Amino acid sequence: MEVVNSKGAVLSNCEVFTLLQDLCQQGSKGRRNLAKTQTHLANIAYDTLKYLEKTPCRNQTPEIIQRFLQSVKEFKLTKAEKLQLINLRPTTPVEMQLIIEESEDRLTEEQVEELISLVELHFSDNNAGTHQMVNGAPGQ
Repeated sequence: MEVVNSKGAVLSNCEVFTLLQDLCQQGSKGRRNLAKTQTHLANIAYDTLKYLEKTPCRNQTPEIIQRFLQSVKEFKLTKAEKLQLINLRPTTPVEMQLIIEESEDRLTEEQVEELISLVELHFSDNNAGTHQMVNGAPGQ
């Protein structure tokens, strides 16, 4: 992945995760290694990568995100709202209200429930296989 215009758009957690993975892999292939050139940047990249590895974004793909974005087109959400839905994966109407501005005016209760269903459909842990059951409870 290559950053074409660093100020052109916001990135989802999945995109940041992929970008940092690519950056770290480039360093191990003999190219200019972050650790040698910019120690602080290397530490930030490492810490961010370790954090994102523990989040659901590690199982997201550009295809999954694209399908989700297509499925929510009819709701007329802003780019920021779509990004928050992808990153935060809300599961309750209250969370949805916190993400979508003026959701009470813009969306019906049925539409909010449909959005929650779409988030669960496209980003569910069961589909991605992120959590294993340990003694009948979700594992970490």
